[in-house]
Amino acid sequence: MSRILSVLLLVSAVCFAAAVGDTPELKSAGVMAFGPNAVLFVGDSAGASVWAFETGDNKAGPKGARVEIKSIHEKVAAMLGASADQILINDAVVNPVSKKIYLSVARGRGPDAGAAILRVDTTGKVEEFDHAKAKSSRVSIPNAPGPEVRDKRGGTPRAESITDLAYVDGKVFVAGLSNEEFASNLRAIPYPFREADRGTSIEIFHGNHGRWETNAPVRTFVPYSIQSEAHLLAAYTCTPLVKIPVASLKPGTKVVGTTIAELGNRNRPLDMIVYKKAGKEFLLMNNSSRGVMKMTTQGIDTYKAITDRVPDAGFAGVPYETLADWKGIEQLDKLDEDNAIVLARVEGGALDLRTVALP
Repeated sequence: MSRILSVLLLVSAVCFAAAVGDTPELKSAGVMAFGPNAVLFVGDSAGASVWAFETGDNKAGPKGARVEIKSIHEKVAAMLGASADQILINDAVVNPVSKKIYLSVARGRGPDAGAAILRVDTTGKVEEFDHAKAKSSRVSIPNAPGPEVRDKRGGTPRAESITDLAYVDGKVFVAGLSNEEFASNLRAIPYPFREADRGTSIEIFHGNHGRWETNAPVRTFVPYSIQSEAHLLAAYTCTPLVKIPVASLKPGTKVVGTTIAELGNRNRPLDMIVYKKAGKEFLLMNNSSRGVMKMTTQGIDTYKAITDRVPDAGFAGVPYETLADWKGIEQLDKLDEDNAIVLARVEGGALDLRTVALP
C-alpha cells in the first residue's frame, strides 16, 4: 500500500507541476483599473486577455497624502535592471482605498518587451508588485486581431485589442479592436470571470473626418449616468466625444454612439476622469497634443448629435477650456475628492509623478 501511495503522490505532484507550468503568463501590462476588494484589472493586449489580481492592498491610506517623485522613469528602470530609455510606463492608477499608485510597465520597446507592475506608496517608496505570486484569474478576448495581422501602415491591431477598461457594478467594460468587419468593440465581462463574449460593434460619426466610422477604437472612456441611465462617455482619436448607453451593449450587435463633441484633430485622448467641484461635476481629459481639457457635464444630455462635417481643426458640441498650467500630462487618475495624480513629461525629457489639485 505504501508503494502504491508513493506512486499516486508522485503522479499527483507531476500533474500539479504541469498545471503550474502551463499557467498563462502576463505577456503585456497596459491599461488598468481597480475593482472591489483591491482587485486590480490589467489589460494584456499581447495575450488578448484581461487579468484580475488580488492585491491584498486593503488598508486605508492616509487622508491628504501627496506624492512627488522626480524622474520616476529612472527609478523604475533601476529597479527593473534596465536603462531608462527602455522603460515605458503604460498606465498609472490609484487604489481608491490605500491611495497607493500602481504603474504598468513595459521593460523594453519591442514585441518581446517584458511586463511588470509597480506600486508607489504614500511616502514615495517604489516597489514591484509580484503579480506572479498574487491570486489571479484571467479571461480571454475571443475575437482579438491575430498577432500576425498588420494594418495598412504596418501597425499591429493586436496591440489595440484592449485600449481602456473600467469596472462598474459587477462588470469589467473593455474597449478595443476585434477581428470582425466592424472592428471597434465594447464588451461587458462579468466578474468573477467566466468567459467573454464577442462584444458590441460601435459605429460613430466623426465630424472632423466627415464620415461614419466603425474601425477606430475607443481610446479612453469613463462610466457616467445621464438622466439616471448608465452611459459610457468615450473619446476617440482626432477627437470625437461620444455617449453610449450601457443597456445597448449586447453581444454580437452593432450600436451607433452619439457624438456630442468634436475637440480637434491630430490628437489622441489619453485619460479621462470625472470629479466634483463646488457642487458641480466636470470631465477632465488629457491628450497627446491638445493639453488637458476641462468640460462641465451640466446639460450634457441636451447636446444634439453631430452628424455633419466639422471643418478641419474645428470644434463643436460640448465646450471646454484648456488648463494652461497642466503641461506634458501623459497619465492621469483621481487620487481623492480634491486631488489627482499625474505623470508629467518635463523639460529635458524626465517623467515626474506628482499630485495636483483638481481645478
